[in-house]
Amino acid sequence: MEINDSNYSEVLAQNKPMVLDFWATWCGPCRMVGPVIQELADQYEGQVIVGKVNIEENSDDLVAQFGIRNIPTIIYMKNGEIVDKVVGAAPKATLEAKLKALL
Repeated sequence: MEINDSNYSEVLAQNKPMVLDFWATWCGPCRMVGPVIQELADQYEGQVIVGKVNIEENSDDLVAQFGIRNIPTIIYMKNGEIVDKVVGAAPKATLEAKLKALL
């Protein structure tokens, strides 16, 4: 799911655990993490909202709101609050363990 400045509030209102992947097309590590994020989105569909935030298209609100300075940054949220994050490329086991902690 693509998360952007205009739909973030609606997605947050669903009140489900959320994983946000901040990325850019030119970022090599982002391209490595992207397929893993997609696998997790498919695997946990209905339980967790997994969204991708393109920093080039959403630099004003979301990137500033979350204080993103490096990418990829994966933010884990529960009840609208940030509970964990990973900066840089990480293995699937690490990303999935943090996602499971949201459930």
